[in-house]
Amino acid sequence: MTSTLQPTGQPATHLTPAARAAELGPRIAAHAARHDAEGSFVSEAYDELRAAGLLRAAVPVELGGDGATVRDLVALQRELGHHCGSTALASAMHQHVVAFTAWRYRRGLPGAEATLRRVAEEQILLVSTGGGDYTHPQGEAVRVDGGYRVTGRKRFASQSRHGAVISTMACFDDPEQGRRVLNLAVPVATEGVAVADNWDTLGMRGTASNDIDLVDVFVPDDKVLADRPWGVVDPPLQVISSIAFPIVCGAYLGIAEAAYAAAVAAAARRSDDVAVQRQVGVMRARLQVAAWSLDGALDRVGDDPAPSRDTVLAVMSAKAEIARAGVEVCDLAMEIAGGPAFFRGSVIERCYRDIRAAKFHPFTPEQTLVLLGADALGEPVPITP
Repeated sequence: MTSTLQPTGQPATHLTPAARAAELGPRIAAHAARHDAEGSFVSEAYDELRAAGLLRAAVPVELGGDGATVRDLVALQRELGHHCGSTALASAMHQHVVAFTAWRYRRGLPGAEATLRRVAEEQILLVSTGGGDYTHPQGEAVRVDGGYRVTGRKRFASQSRHGAVISTMACFDDPEQGRRVLNLAVPVATEGVAVADNWDTLGMRGTASNDIDLVDVFVPDDKVLADRPWGVVDPPLQVISSIAFPIVCGAYLGIAEAAYAAAVAAAARRSDDVAVQRQVGVMRARLQVAAWSLDGALDRVGDDPAPSRDTVLAVMSAKAEIARAGVEVCDLAMEIAGGPAFFRGSVIERCYRDIRAAKFHPFTPEQTLVLLGADALGEPVPITP
């Protein structure tokens, strides 16, 4: 196999991010079972991602990155999902923050270029708490001279011990505008930031998605990136959702495809069994439709999405389809492979557990159906993630 690295240690520019991920994938996979068993962070995978320049994939070319589009990043995370679900999901959280920061950079918004240059030059990790915050963040901000004091606990903060900057949110009771949501950039090293050691879960065990405690953390005004209405998927959150969730979906689709591939290999000795043929056919059909759904959503998102309620609904529809299909495919994979797939260390067994996390991101598949129905009927869309 030809290395993707030049003598300087820089990734070969003629390969797409997904192609580079395919080359390093087997090396990532070699550590996946151990990190799953231990519940430890997939550190070797991140060493590989850094060496291949993949942590800066979404940084614009003029700032030292690949200029990867949302579609490019989806393909990257989907490929990583074939080898290690925890690596795919955890790094998706970094990638979508970088991609949104690039969106902000293209509009000349403050702080974006400096952050992107650090990602390009140092390959720092950006930690997101958006999955646990979204429209109703945990944590309160109090106005003080020059900024805010923020206190709260953040859950599901992937790669929490290994990041440099937290992209997070806090609630603020504005005396004139009422309840608000502040989007904040908080360095992990800031006084009052503490990472818990409590990530012990059914699946995605290598993501290090520990809680982060913010206790009276000072956030200066220049690190407040947005001031938004509380409880609403407003235009900035529409853009974030349109960028983030397709990238997250890529990771889950890759996991389901890994289970499918392992099941097809296990079924080779029973390839003439009509019942097995049908089960494999169901898996293949479900994955194809899920992939089409994601492709359709990506067509709506484009390379530089504008705020759009319809785009968010398309993305959420694709995410719900991938979650449902992924669970069904991983269930069938275990049935087809039989007893060996029930043992720890089996790729199928790990995928079977990892795919369950797909239903926990906002909006859940059931919430998405309510949103779609309310929108079609012209009713106010309830926001209750």
